[in-house]
Amino acid sequence: MAIIESVTLGVADPAAALRFYTTAFGLESQIRLRASEEPTTGFRGFTLALTVSQPADVDGLIGAALAEGATSLKPAAKSLWGYGGVVQAPDGTIWKVATSAKKDTGPATRRIDETVLLLGVADVGAGKRFYVGQGLRVAKSFGRVYCEFESGSSPFKLALYRRRALAKDLGLPPDGTGSHRLVVSGDAGSFTDPDGFAWEAATPAPVH
Repeated sequence: MAIIESVTLGVADPAAALRFYTTAFGLESQIRLRASEEPTTGFRGFTLALTVSQPADVDGLIGAALAEGATSLKPAAKSLWGYGGVVQAPDGTIWKVATSAKKDTGPATRRIDETVLLLGVADVGAGKRFYVGQGLRVAKSFGRVYCEFESGSSPFKLALYRRRALAKDLGLPPDGTGSHRLVVSGDAGSFTDPDGFAWEAATPAPVH
């Protein structure tokens, strides 16, 4: 079964981005950074979602991100499915922090239960068929709306969502041009998916 080994973000200032992700989310070892000046405008077509255990954890992580220079796209709030909010990091990457719990059960922590790479795609069915062909296994699938793949030992879970629906969920217009500024590394090899998301063969993690 193919899995994601790491996710690399293209950023203008890797040192500043590393400080942000270390301080705001404690992700210094999970997220890789690469200097990039590739043109990009509007919605880049993806989000990274952090799943946590309770609302207090959501508030803590979002508060830390805002304190480090992130921009609020959707303030943390209750919904039918739980509690969550959306921020945009100083490098432009969009992050969603959420929990399915509606009440706190203990003191706030900075523990992240799951990190999901959610790709906004034009056709979920076509995307699912493509990734199955690359060796990924489907864990959940809801027609042409959403598809989630098995993560195995990966630190990331991959999911597909319709691009317009994802943008709406994040509080953004769906339009965007240029680079995604995202490279996914895994054991499936090097390829580009139907929506332009690039994958490369996994390499050992760099030492910061």
